Amino acid sequence: MTWHRAKRPRLVLALGHGAGGGIEARDLQALAGALPALGVTVALVEQPWRVAGKRLAPAPRSLDTGWRALWPALERPGLPVVAGGRSAGARVACRTASELGARAVLALSFPLHPPGRPEKSRAAELLESGVSTLVVQGGNDPFGKPAEFPGGAYDLVEVPDADHGFAVPKRAPVSGDEALGILTGGVMNWLGALRE
Repeated sequence: MTWHRAKRPRLVLALGHGAGGGIEARDLQALAGALPALGVTVALVEQPWRVAGKRLAPAPRSLDTGWRALWPALERPGLPVVAGGRSAGARVACRTASELGARAVLALSFPLHPPGRPEKSRAAELLESGVSTLVVQGGNDPFGKPAEFPGGAYDLVEVPDADHGFAVPKRAPVSGDEALGILTGGVMNWLGALRE
């Protein structure tokens, strides 16, 4: 875990990465840079398979095992813990939130379905998190555009024209920095509204 500590923390946000990358992802780094000033300690979590130098993530349920093992360290500061992650990390956070006692879930680029396979929906994982949940989704994410998401008890922030990594094309009406600003602003507002 890489900690980005707030001076006067009110909660901990744990963020796991996706199956194709690590904690260097732009969205994770943007949140780690912005949230400590607002009293949110951010813990960026590198999954064991990445630490071991492997290139491919194991089966989804194996990712849950690694996440469960680190939970006591996240709770150690004695603050509410928000479980979160991007892509595969978002799925892990949703699947384990109730069991681990997470205060809420932040799902960045939730992979609603494999690209081009909407019939292989993973909506149940999102809808069954059991806690307050925010999805931040790119408007052009091949793993699920915002309009494809089912109704449910969660909030959704759309980053216009953004792909699965929140990159936007040069012709988009928003720049890459503005896209990250929409993402961090949406997360800040949502976390600010959470009651301890």
